[in-house]
Amino acid sequence: MGWIEDLVQLLGDTIRGWMPEGALKDLLVDGIIGGVGGVIVFLPNILILYLFISFMEDSGYMARAAFIMDKLMHKMGLHGKSFIPLVMGFGCNVPAIMASRTIESRNSRMITMLVNPLMSCSARFPVYVLLAGAFFPNNAGLIVLILYATGIVLAVLLARLFRRYLFNEEDVPFVMELPPYRMPTTKSIFIHMWEKAKQYLRKMGGIILVASIVIWFLGYYPANPAISDMFAEQIESVQQSDINEEEKEEMIAELERQEHIVLKQNSYIGRLGQQIQPIFAPLGFDWKISVSLLTGMAAKEVVVSTLGVLYTGEEVAEDDEEETRILGERLRADRDADGNPIFTPLVALSLMLFVLIYFPCIATITAIAKESNSWKWGAFVVVYSCVLAWIISFIVYQVGSYFHLLGN
Repeated sequence: MGWIEDLVQLLGDTIRGWMPEGALKDLLVDGIIGGVGGVIVFLPNILILYLFISFMEDSGYMARAAFIMDKLMHKMGLHGKSFIPLVMGFGCNVPAIMASRTIESRNSRMITMLVNPLMSCSARFPVYVLLAGAFFPNNAGLIVLILYATGIVLAVLLARLFRRYLFNEEDVPFVMELPPYRMPTTKSIFIHMWEKAKQYLRKMGGIILVASIVIWFLGYYPANPAISDMFAEQIESVQQSDINEEEKEEMIAELERQEHIVLKQNSYIGRLGQQIQPIFAPLGFDWKISVSLLTGMAAKEVVVSTLGVLYTGEEVAEDDEEETRILGERLRADRDADGNPIFTPLVALSLMLFVLIYFPCIATITAIAKESNSWKWGAFVVVYSCVLAWIISFIVYQVGSYFHLLGN
């Protein structure tokens, strides 16, 4: 992951160095390279996940795991073969949904696809690490475990609900041929691993690329030369002052950070976040959190980078501990007009639950629509996940506020 990040950084710095300033340069560096690079960094994790899954499949173990889990999965309203896609969902929901095509029963396959987004994929993990580490430093591991368990419990409850009201007939009996145990060849494992990883890579050049460009456009425009000129004058004034160089550099860096934040606040997506903020206010979210949730629709790891831009003036690498720590400190220090903290442990928990449940990502919705042969089911996942996320975060925040739980 470090090598990929270094390569993405090198590519961005190279383009930043030889291209003249302008919208095209920012599009390439911040929109395309930054957006796609932020997601492709998870490729090593995906490859390792599929390496072991391919080994278990080719050895004959995975078929037996599905058979063993069939009785339990049926109690949950699912199919024995649903076990494999659900486990894969902890890596990435997109190939996990594609893996559900091995389920012969259409009803069971549909239920599996509809609840799979509740499995906490690797893209949600950076959000958990940031917020749990910043607001629950002594119990961060427990909080993350609770979030993973919450997703599983919700998937079970919704699977039973969907089975009862949407897909109440089992159209294919559970029949499975158990292959003999065997030691798979290295060649076959790597072929299967790569075929599954390619499905993950395809979304880099497709839906993630388009989403990154759209988000960049909404965050970059409209141009505000008056704001830029105002900060440029302040920076020039600092440069001509008589203070020592170290203080001068710190003041200039702070002014540049403030410029990024103000420009983002006045961009299309910043304005949109402020417009929808009343919807999220009962959950304890301000406009900055609302903006990060909007950008998180492209990919959940974008929530962290958006918070980084809004609170520190620059994007935050998901695996950079120092940058994550600094962002966590800024989140804890943020205050509203009355001097009250914007982020509290209760707000952080409400936000993590919302990120767990709502709109998985554009690539996952596209996969559901393609595998079900209907965009109706993709839209259904968008609606039910957002409504469920709002209700659960609302209950947690309001009950916590009433009983003064997880206060400042």
